[in-house]
Amino acid sequence: MDSSTSATDLWNRVLGTQPHPSTWLVVATGVIALAAVTPYGVWRVTRNAVTIAHEGGHALVALLSGRRLDGIRLHSDTSGLTVSRGRPTGLGMILTAAAGYTAPSLLGLAGAWLLAAGHTTALLWGATALLAAMLVMIRNAYGALTVVLAGGAFVLVSWLTGPQVQAAFAYGVVWFLLLGGVRPPFELQRKRRHGGAPDSDADQLARLTNVPPMVWLALFHVVSLCSLTGGGRWLLGL
Repeated sequence: MDSSTSATDLWNRVLGTQPHPSTWLVVATGVIALAAVTPYGVWRVTRNAVTIAHEGGHALVALLSGRRLDGIRLHSDTSGLTVSRGRPTGLGMILTAAAGYTAPSLLGLAGAWLLAAGHTTALLWGATALLAAMLVMIRNAYGALTVVLAGGAFVLVSWLTGPQVQAAFAYGVVWFLLLGGVRPPFELQRKRRHGGAPDSDADQLARLTNVPPMVWLALFHVVSLCSLTGGGRWLLGL
């Protein structure tokens, strides 16, 4: 088999469609994802994955809006920081600041659409590519380790497992993003109620737009809940 044939087969494998898993598997992965989000002790660990999506959202929108990305840091307390340079005000800065809390849910929604269309392999490979691109911009050891472990999981599942395991993994990841995207806005709301997080994304957006922080918090809630509703319907085939 020549190299062109191999490349064509690989391309067809990525862009091709895979059969939908059974309903029980879709429901089971949703229950497992819920168990990874709800208990606080478990959430303290799994929230790292949501932080990757959060900071990745800031970084991606910063680049798309023409800002210069200096680096990303992920910390063991599940916080993160994305630093970009450019105009300190304007639409690009507003979109960059708004991207963090909405990114996990919107990524989950996009993933649900891909799975509903039967593109399980495309989702796994696309996520691997995004994590590899993000790794280049990580500026601390813990952040690099977290992204490498996440990317490694996608690579191992993509190459070493069969369609059923790949489908279970993909549905579990998408359910987790949809469910995990709902909790951080509520956590931020609780912190602000007790005087914490004075420099949160909502407060930065308020300074940029003169729109109260609670309005931006409401937007985060709307995006996460609507994404969960729409994405859940896609995953369940409703």
